[in-house]
Amino acid sequence: MVKIRLQREGKKKAPFYHIVVADSKSPRDGKIIEQIGTYDPMTNPATIVLDNAKVEQWIKNGAKPTDTVKALIEKAK
Repeated sequence: MVKIRLQREGKKKAPFYHIVVADSKSPRDGKIIEQIGTYDPMTNPATIVLDNAKVEQWIKNGAKPTDTVKALIEKAK
């Protein structure tokens, strides 16, 4: 099963996330299929950059977003 989820980057106490498409069995920071956006919670307000066309294409092809990513997608619209 393919999921759209967050992949953590950045330093300790300064997170930065890539929004990625990955197999549900791969580890959080492991192998990915495609990067489709970024999320920076350290800015005020938080910065969300998404490729909406790729998000819609992956969801149409059966990828399931996690709850957090689903909220970020709604907030980015």
